[in-house]
Amino acid sequence: MRSWGFLVSRRWILFAITVALLAWAAWWLGEWQFHRLEDRKQRNAIVERNEQAPPAEVGDVMPLDGEVAETDEWRIVTATGEYAVDDTIIVRYRTRDGAPGVDVVVPLVVDDGGTVLVDRGWLQTDAREVTAADVPSPPSGTVTVTGYVRRNGTGDSTAVTDQSTRAVSSEQIGEALGVELHDGFVDLASEEPAPDTSLAPPELPELDNGPHFFYGLQWWFFGVLAVVGFGYLAWDERRGGRGGRRSEGPQHPTVDREHRAAHE
Repeated sequence: MRSWGFLVSRRWILFAITVALLAWAAWWLGEWQFHRLEDRKQRNAIVERNEQAPPAEVGDVMPLDGEVAETDEWRIVTATGEYAVDDTIIVRYRTRDGAPGVDVVVPLVVDDGGTVLVDRGWLQTDAREVTAADVPSPPSGTVTVTGYVRRNGTGDSTAVTDQSTRAVSSEQIGEALGVELHDGFVDLASEEPAPDTSLAPPELPELDNGPHFFYGLQWWFFGVLAVVGFGYLAWDERRGGRGGRRSEGPQHPTVDREHRAAHE
């Protein structure tokens, strides 16, 4: 049996470094998945708490000169006012179960001052260009809405062009319309009086823990597998050779040929 001296060869040192990097990456990815699991549990707890809390006034949760707190997302709020139908915003590229559609966002001018964006729901449509004239009208006159507080979208997708966007941001929409808006927006749950034609209600977040726990275990398993595999290959090399090509003892090809010739 060979000594362990081969482990200091260039080939085995590079192999060991590669395995160590793979094991570290697998450990880090596993930790990342478990951190995502904790974040999801915290988010679920916030959603559950906010869904069970009594409705709040829009101004108490969605400030005019600040940001909606992360802990207030999915809080139920109510507001009374009139829809500014001419300022309707179409949110493009919203698919549900593979079906194309848009979300319809309409500013609500609140009775006690200010304006809040209300995502009135989803409309299935195959049309490439959708305007306010193509979607069902909201109730006219004074209306009371109840819905879920949402935080603003971020990034380039919030840009507003011709009263349409890909993600809702009260900051971007307020600038485009020239209107001061409460921060965030409301996903509509109900409105009174009811409209002639209702839109599909918002999709509430799933409150399960997702696949993060099992993904984390998988990454850690891959890291352990890499280390164990390295150990096995090193042991196999020391035992007698690569791929199981081992010798039971010294071979003497010349003697073997003479031995076979003597018996022919």
